[in-house]
Amino acid sequence: MAGPVKTRWTRTEAFNGYLMISPTLIYALLMLAAPLVMIVAYSFFKDGYLTVIHEFTTENYVQAWSDPIFRAILLRSVWVSVLVTAVTVGLAFPVAYFISFVLPAQKKSLWLFLITIPFWTSYLIRVFQWKVILSYNGVINSVLTGLGIVDHPLQMLNSVGAIAVTLAHSYAPFAILPIFVSLEKIDRSFLEAGQDLGESRFMTFWRVTLPLAMPGVIGAVMIVFIPTIGDYVTPELIGGGKLPMVANMIQQNMLKIDNKPLGSAIAVSAMLVVAAIALLFLMLNRRFLRGPKG
Repeated sequence: MAGPVKTRWTRTEAFNGYLMISPTLIYALLMLAAPLVMIVAYSFFKDGYLTVIHEFTTENYVQAWSDPIFRAILLRSVWVSVLVTAVTVGLAFPVAYFISFVLPAQKKSLWLFLITIPFWTSYLIRVFQWKVILSYNGVINSVLTGLGIVDHPLQMLNSVGAIAVTLAHSYAPFAILPIFVSLEKIDRSFLEAGQDLGESRFMTFWRVTLPLAMPGVIGAVMIVFIPTIGDYVTPELIGGGKLPMVANMIQQNMLKIDNKPLGSAIAVSAMLVVAAIALLFLMLNRRFLRGPKG
């Protein structure tokens, strides 16, 4: 009886659908879910060696959150990520708006092509380029001293501002493209209807264009905020290791100190903080889209 039932099941569209997505599902489980499960499991271990019988504990989380250094670094990471996200999305929106609403259709592809040029080089190379630009004897200081604007070169590296500028430049294309896609999907007749009803161009933008573009803005915020809070390279190179972020602390515990359980607890804690901030932003955005009551 089980044979005919199994045969009928294998011939259904549902089985064929599951069979079709199985390679992607297996890949996602192996490459995404399995490492995450390992990190969560490590965060409850007393030691970091798989050959030892482990005793589960929450001491790693208590140790992490009771450490003022961890709290300070986590707060700095959140602040830098919020700053980078605000600057990047704030500058990306006008660029995307210009490409979508101002440029003729035949020139949009060229501008999108130019925006993707930074992807042609490695992220590490782009960070090194900003290190050259912002260094004591770099491009900016050479221009400022050459023009007599400043008497002595400015110390721009090893600062939160330098880290934020580098990250904002690196993630700018990630913010421009999703906003542009949302703007392109807006029916232009909605804008014409708003102006025909007596709304100004600004109020039409505020009440029509911006709400309709919010899915792209949300995507841009998530794409920029989540990676920047876990960035390791930029604080290490541009910050000179003097302004570490949470990823640098995780790396130090995982590799240098060889305290994998504590490093895993810090990583899980950072992920929970990011998830909480992302949910808060989504809730505020849904309230914005509903508009004022009454």
